[in-house]
Amino acid sequence: MLTIPVRKGEPPKTTTSNPHEQLTQNPDADMYQLFKTKLFTFNGVSRRPSIISVPGSEALWLNEGQACNCENGFMIGREFAHVHPAYDGSLHVALSEDDFKQVIDTKWGERHPLAGLHTIPETIAMVYAPRTEEEMDVVLTIVNASLANAKIPKEG
Repeated sequence: MLTIPVRKGEPPKTTTSNPHEQLTQNPDADMYQLFKTKLFTFNGVSRRPSIISVPGSEALWLNEGQACNCENGFMIGREFAHVHPAYDGSLHVALSEDDFKQVIDTKWGERHPLAGLHTIPETIAMVYAPRTEEEMDVVLTIVNASLANAKIPKEG
């Protein structure tokens, strides 16, 4: 289970509908570029344009041929997470129930407004953009938990 500290400060303002975006506390250009450099280094993951988010969003896509949690490990296809463009900087991730609860309880994110509707899993969270390198490490830990959730083979 994910173990992360409580996020400091007030949560950023976000939209309440689609597109679900972070409106305040956005990262500066250098922080955003550093974050993306670190974000796209996970093994077994491809960097692709998101097929479910706003233009300019980039997805983390679990490579084909790997066993997966196809029931609730992805938002669409094998896209388990995506980062929004620089003006926003937040991410959406698919998480396990326990990790989703931890992200919400520690104030690192919020439930996506469409989570649980149509074919979108209940445990899709917006993770707020990192403001510092320390926060970047926490957000990368959350993305790693999303990757772990995507890779867990469905029980049955």
